[in-house]
Amino acid sequence: MQFEFIDKALSFLYPRHCPICDELVKSGELIHSECQKKIRLISGSKCMKCGKQLGTQDDSEYCGDCVRVKHRFERNFGVFQYRSISGSIYKFKYMGRQEYADYYAHVTAQRLSKQIKKLGIEAIIPVPMYDKKKKQRGYNQAEVYAKKLARELRIEYRDDIIVRARPTLPMKKLDARGRRNNLKKAFNIVRNDVKFNCILIIDDIYTTGSTIDEIAHEFQMAGVENVYSLTLAIGQTT
Repeated sequence: MQFEFIDKALSFLYPRHCPICDELVKSGELIHSECQKKIRLISGSKCMKCGKQLGTQDDSEYCGDCVRVKHRFERNFGVFQYRSISGSIYKFKYMGRQEYADYYAHVTAQRLSKQIKKLGIEAIIPVPMYDKKKKQRGYNQAEVYAKKLARELRIEYRDDIIVRARPTLPMKKLDARGRRNNLKKAFNIVRNDVKFNCILIIDDIYTTGSTIDEIAHEFQMAGVENVYSLTLAIGQTT
């Protein structure tokens, strides 16, 4: 009830924008009904490892990428088809539209709450951002999304366990091998009391899974048995 009151107060003071067209929405709404129709959710047959939507005629368990690459994480879950929401995510990441996370988390909970809760997730942990970069941007979009989702799912949120220890190059400019090399020793566990057995890593976009793999490796070395991940959208894979 307290959170609902705060949300209503903030919506009154700072009118909410539609996460698709960016125009103002009515009080109590998260998105325009017409804009909702433009979004494509990941549905149907999915890769059992990365969560990518497979073709209607594809009866494989795994996509081509996951057949070739052995991932460290147990499974990734995705919500939106990237192309249908890429503009929204860009504004969310780079233009200060943190309020979009309310809509993202709401849809995520509607679509995946039952699956996530069956896994026995003990903590939701966002992919960390390098401190200098976070200060320049003003926020870490993965943290904003993860906090909202943790509240929706009523699962503990933690952003104090793992850090990005050094800056890395933009991943979109690198091939698969370059991504892996770029992320070596990029993350550090900063607590000695990691007692979770099952965690959920949160990021905005899944492309090759390199970032989640590296984070999963660090947690597995710290004794975490099962590392799952969830991304807002899944990009095109090769």
